[in-house]
Amino acid sequence: MMKRSKINSCIEKAQAFANKMNAKLPPFAFWTIQDWQSKGPECDEIRKIMLGWDVTDFGQNDYYKTGRTLFTLRNGSASFPDVPRPYSEKFIFIEENQAAPIHYHNKKTEDIINRGGGNIIVQVSKSNPQGQKSDEPFTLSVNGIKTPFCPDQTIRLKPGESILIPAGIIHEFWSEEGTGMTLSGEIGTVCDDINDNVFLTPSARFSEIQEDEKPNHYLCNEYPR
Repeated sequence: MMKRSKINSCIEKAQAFANKMNAKLPPFAFWTIQDWQSKGPECDEIRKIMLGWDVTDFGQNDYYKTGRTLFTLRNGSASFPDVPRPYSEKFIFIEENQAAPIHYHNKKTEDIINRGGGNIIVQVSKSNPQGQKSDEPFTLSVNGIKTPFCPDQTIRLKPGESILIPAGIIHEFWSEEGTGMTLSGEIGTVCDDINDNVFLTPSARFSEIQEDEKPNHYLCNEYPR
């Protein structure tokens, strides 16, 4: 469970870090709860495709070890045909040594890009038909170069570097110790965070929240309809 006060502070820190990295956020990244009271159906794209802030500890109760602050900039959805967008884009704000649970996607293919800050360490394996790690070697595209990998191999992405993670590739990534906070970019096919994350360890995609103070901003799964 995450405290609302922690979520508020994570968003403030991410806003400041994005500005430091010269990665400008769209206007709705700064809309307050009060601002949303005046927003009508013209903002349904933001609401229905779950654009905006996402702060989670994946149900692990240790945000700095297993957690993420993300901002979804754009996305598509078959259930919202008004926006025929077949791709998605996110900013991911990664604390030093902070990882998401090891997982893969059944449908989504994504590029993980180091946009600035520290280094990103990415660990990858191929999945087998049972959804577990395969012993087979495989290849991935790293900075546009076909690169061989063995199961559980790690690779370091310095600012400006990227790796392509196809659907079915088991992965986790974190900001390298001693290099500081990192701004990761994710560009991929349509993102379905509710149905397309396959975690290899028990995890919850969205956290339960203890309301110890009022929210400053809605999270992407909290918008009023």
